[in-house]
This record gives sequence, structure tokens and C-alpha cells, in this order.
Amino acid sequence: MSGPRRRSETPLATSPGQNSATDVVRWATFSCALVPVVLLWYGTSLAGAAGTALGLAAVTAVCRILLRQSERGAARLLAEERAPHRGRHHRTGTGAHRGGRHTGGNTPVG
Repeated sequence: MSGPRRRSETPLATSPGQNSATDVVRWATFSCALVPVVLLWYGTSLAGAAGTALGLAAVTAVCRILLRQSERGAARLLAEERAPHRGRHHRTGTGAHRGGRHTGGNTPVG
């Protein structure tokens, strides 16, 4: 068919924000390689360009760790939202409807 394809028909369709962390890390890695080359092109010393490259690589690594941690937390929250809620028999807390002995004061049992 030559008509427009819906998103569900495209192979490996993903949500728009699903791969955003991967894209950010790719661009950061590209920048880690490009910035020192540009610095060398404009006459910065090799040591200065290497120091800049190491600094950018360190910042990129920390950002990648934080992004992955954030993605895991978001996935965990999404999984908890999709999990079925427990019924009334699984509630926690104290109250008159909990099992066991109730303290009713000095009321005679007999």
C-alpha cells in the first residue's frame, strides 16, 4: 500500500522518549571526540586538548550513569502502576477488622 503508515505498523516502533538517553550519550560521545579535534585545529596544545577530552569523557560517563539510573527508576514506577492493586484482605494497618484478639476494655465475655 502506498498510503501513510500508522505508527503501530512500523517495525520496532518505540515511544518518543524511550531512546532519548541513548541519543544523548551518543551525541556526548561524538562531542568528546570532536571538541579536542577542533581545539587542536585552532592551535590549542595537545595537552590542553587531551585534558579537555578526559574532562568531557568523565562528565559523559557520570551523566550516562545518572540517566540509566533514572530510566530504571521510571521503569520500576511504571511496573508498579501496572501491577494489580491488592484487595481489601491485603491491607495493612490496625483496626477493628484485623484478625486476632480485640481489646474491648473491661467487657465481660460470658
